Amino acid sequence: MDRVRCAWGDSAPEYVRYHDEEWGTPLHGDDALFERLCLEAFQSGLAWITILRKRPAFRAAFAGFSIDAVARFGPDDEARLLADAGIVRNRAKIAAAVRNAHAAQQVPEGLSALLWSFAPPGPRPRPATLADVPATSPESAAMAKELKRRGFVFVGPTTAYALMQATGMVDDHVSTCFRAAPGATRQGAPVGSPTGIRDHWSRSSLHEGQPHRSRTGSRVAGEGGTHGGHEAAHG
Repeated sequence: MDRVRCAWGDSAPEYVRYHDEEWGTPLHGDDALFERLCLEAFQSGLAWITILRKRPAFRAAFAGFSIDAVARFGPDDEARLLADAGIVRNRAKIAAAVRNAHAAQQVPEGLSALLWSFAPPGPRPRPATLADVPATSPESAAMAKELKRRGFVFVGPTTAYALMQATGMVDDHVSTCFRAAPGATRQGAPVGSPTGIRDHWSRSSLHEGQPHRSRTGSRVAGEGGTHGGHEAAHG
């Protein structure tokens, strides 16, 4: 019997695996969450499937996203990464990953504990459709603000919320999805009005393979996407 998934989860084989095995599954560990934070930033302006397909190359290029290893990256490493066709070759995003590794080293409680401290408590009604899923939340705004205060860059409320969804801090599988237990409620604060849909939700199923546009309509040369993406500006 075929499984019923969130609509975006059936749009490509990579999405099927990601939806069924990862998205919304609780993930802990400093390096594991550092990887997701970096990849969400690299996704900005691009289709999420681009990141999924490049993830093995990203992991090889970024030393498995070991925080300590990435923090040791210097100019030669950044030049190497800019020449690596297997990843997203964006100078600002590469520099942000290195800077964020330094910032993560300075988190006394550990990056995992910090990020999970923003996971919203309490049940809330599960979204019936993708249109009911918000793009940000008060918790993601608070997470982004605190990360910026601690020196992290290329993260905003929408990026933070995408991270929360991907790592199980919130569960946004729609009510008809097989990953949503019948009659279950998801964790989190009450849902507000949706402020937009992330690429790896409905945009991927509606416009898969088409370049995305920023608020200015510009495109990113060589990467098939745009600047701006899910964050209009990064601090």
